[in-house]
Amino acid sequence: MSAMWQTQHVVASGIVAAVGVAVAYISYTAQPAQAFLFPRLISTVFVVLALWTFGKALIGKTKVGNGLNRTQMINIAPGLVVALIYIFWAAKGLGFYTATTIAFFILLTLYDPAPHNKLRTWIKRVLITAGFLAVMYGLFAMLLKVYTPREIFF
Repeated sequence: MSAMWQTQHVVASGIVAAVGVAVAYISYTAQPAQAFLFPRLISTVFVVLALWTFGKALIGKTKVGNGLNRTQMINIAPGLVVALIYIFWAAKGLGFYTATTIAFFILLTLYDPAPHNKLRTWIKRVLITAGFLAVMYGLFAMLLKVYTPREIFF
């Protein structure tokens, strides 16, 4: 593995590990504690896997992929921008379900290879988004009874 690709693996896995540790810290210090049981479980598993991957990258044992080239980064960038807006503003400002619906629809529109000039594909995207919202609401609000950020619409 070349030094450039190894550096890419170390940097990427290090960023993911740092985000995982930050999310786990937030989930373990947030109140009310009962509302964060599910996020604590998920964040703990995420941190373990992220640190394991980071450790493998540090010692040069990463065996997956060849890093990201410029074209791949350009393809990922719009989704990353949507994710950052969602995480740092929209989920709290618009409410979890509203922000998730908007972000999902934007991501689906950005990455769906179907033509953007046909009404049928737009209807399909709206129906897929509505189905996704129904599943998310059923899973988090009804089945798991997980606390979600609430503001103007939910």
